[in-house]
Amino acid sequence: MTDFSEENPMSDLIIVGDRVLVEQQDGEKLTHSGLYLPATVTEKEKVGTGRVVRVGPGHLMPNPDYSEGDPVTMPAEAVRYLPLQAEIGDFAFYLRKESIEINYQNKTYIIVPHNAILALLRSDGDDLLKDLEDILGDH
Repeated sequence: MTDFSEENPMSDLIIVGDRVLVEQQDGEKLTHSGLYLPATVTEKEKVGTGRVVRVGPGHLMPNPDYSEGDPVTMPAEAVRYLPLQAEIGDFAFYLRKESIEINYQNKTYIIVPHNAILALLRSDGDDLLKDLEDILGDH
């Protein structure tokens, strides 16, 4: 786990490339029989869940509009980014083994490569909790 200074606000944290910063939402879970499973037990599961907090610029790729030899046209960047599908506020299901845990401003976050995200849940505010209950069941 990496610790960062508390002095920097979250806006100073830049996620690079095709990575996504997730605020982990795993923790104690209620089983069908009414027992609570501690977070240490749920950490052994292969799939983690959490809220997308920040998103990198995307996949780096060559810019087809770039030309070194044409001085008449406006200069273009040699590379550009293909945006990611994940958006801030999405609820993500991701592969734990691909994630990296960091501690920033006394909060624990997960950095996940975009290709380790299995599914995204995007909903209009009020319906999100109901949608999560439907998907996750009574865990």
